[in-house]
Amino acid sequence: MITATPHPAAALTHTLDAPLPDAFRLRRAGPGDAAALVALSEPFVRSGALRRRPLAVYAARAADFLVAEEPDGALRGCLALRVHPDAADDHGPTAAGVLYNFCVARQRQGSGLGARLLGAALAGARAQSLGVLFTATTGSGRLFLRHGFTPVRPAAAPRAWARTLDPRRGARVLARAL
Repeated sequence: MITATPHPAAALTHTLDAPLPDAFRLRRAGPGDAAALVALSEPFVRSGALRRRPLAVYAARAADFLVAEEPDGALRGCLALRVHPDAADDHGPTAAGVLYNFCVARQRQGSGLGARLLGAALAGARAQSLGVLFTATTGSGRLFLRHGFTPVRPAAAPRAWARTLDPRRGARVLARAL
């Protein structure tokens, strides 16, 4: 799969600097966060909500991730945005993005942290001039639906990403035009 490396955008940087409830801050992950990303994701992997990814994948794709960090450095949420410039042929003149590996630590669910991560990802996608965002969810998808995502056929998504979806997981594909 060919992807573009996202470049820092002013709108995203401004969003990341804004304070979060309980003194959290949003920031872009780095390769040194890979082990914490694995640990944060593990309960979701065990439940079947996320696919297992090796530590090396988290390290290699760290720049895809926004993380919510407590003052003590603990990560309590993450959401990755991967740009698919090769999907421009499928989606008009602009590239598409895929949101993946969205998780918020159990003790922080319902606090607004997930909405904040999703809002920052949407701002980042707009700053990169993406035309559409896709995600797949095995859950209700309520947060995505509240933020303007709608169900679509997997064939509507970037082909390279859609081919990686495991039909046995029963995930719904959602999309939102930007």
